[in-house]
Amino acid sequence: MPPSDLKVLIVDDHTDTLFAIESALSPLGYELKSVTTGDDALKEILRDQVGVVLLDVRLPGTSGLDVVRYMRRLEQTQRIPILLLTGFGMGRDLSAAAFMLGVADIVLKPVDPWALRTKVRYLYESYRHARGVQRELDALRAVRG
Repeated sequence: MPPSDLKVLIVDDHTDTLFAIESALSPLGYELKSVTTGDDALKEILRDQVGVVLLDVRLPGTSGLDVVRYMRRLEQTQRIPILLLTGFGMGRDLSAAAFMLGVADIVLKPVDPWALRTKVRYLYESYRHARGVQRELDALRAVRG
């Protein structure tokens, strides 16, 4: 699977979790970028080079759900797939809020490397493909328009 211009963004305020997730995903060959705050995550996401976001729910300052809310309001980021990470269980309120915002899935920590790799690969490749199709459509419209 050839590398793409898109990266996988991992957002967690615990360096041991970042290391574990990076280790689990490195065999995929995607560019991985790790940040520790919601504000830094938004800066990376707005650069428009993110194919999947793995986002901790509880972050200092801007929470994971706040990042998702912001992303879903912007056209350029509203379709980026998000896996929400939590080490505190999946309560009804969290799952309802997350899925209402269009989160692809909620992953419990500690993560299962095989399951995480499968989810990330599927979401990344689906997003990359959809983005390519959208670019082709835009080019065709420009020629016709």
